Amino acid sequence: MPKINVYLPDELAEAVKNADVPVSAICQRALEQAVRRVTAIRQTALGELSSDDLSDRLPSFTPRARTTIKLAIDRASTGGRPNVGTADLLAGIVAEGGNLALHVLRAIDIDPAQLQRDLERNTDAEPGGADDDSSMRFSVAAAGALELAVTEATALGHNYVGCEHLLLGLVAEPEGTAGRVLRSLGADPRLTRRAVTAALAGYVHLRAQTSAADPAQALAAAVQRQLQPLVARIERLEERFGTVSGQE
Repeated sequence: MPKINVYLPDELAEAVKNADVPVSAICQRALEQAVRRVTAIRQTALGELSSDDLSDRLPSFTPRARTTIKLAIDRASTGGRPNVGTADLLAGIVAEGGNLALHVLRAIDIDPAQLQRDLERNTDAEPGGADDDSSMRFSVAAAGALELAVTEATALGHNYVGCEHLLLGLVAEPEGTAGRVLRSLGADPRLTRRAVTAALAGYVHLRAQTSAADPAQALAAAVQRQLQPLVARIERLEERFGTVSGQE
């Protein structure tokens, strides 16, 4: 039977050893689940698309994430494109209007309205998908972003895929229009991942501690509080080394 080495931080390794945790069995179950999820999204991403069967084809996606993908399919169809591209997925996040990814974008000083305008200026279809027939499919880049979204959710230990995971997939995907637009606006993959982690922590804290009249405003404030140490560190680095934004 093949062996796969799993490397753990020293403190975790010591804790696992002291607790006598069955590492092999746990890793096997986690890997089996991850493989099933990635295989399922890969089959969906490569298959023919329609917006009426997303619940069956994307059972681990949250309702908001499925709505986002439906909006992306509708946007591509309205634009007469044969493929649903990464720009369509990102525009779907913006159009959905109430998801956690939008709070993350605002927390890293990206205005969704500006993002929408930039996407509207990038209308070229991405390659791949429906090249040999009239059916609509995801572009190669969009399929890659969806797979990355599932991977990000798995890495964070989540049993669901939300718009925040989709945002991470779009930022990390190297070839798509959405990634280029996001990175040009300052959405560095590492910063965005930290912002998502902070947003999730703020959301959990918000649900546990408050019944605010304006949950969206309270969540944005919670995310900002979580991000303050990171922002301060970036500002100190910029003061020391100078800013590099806008440079290749």
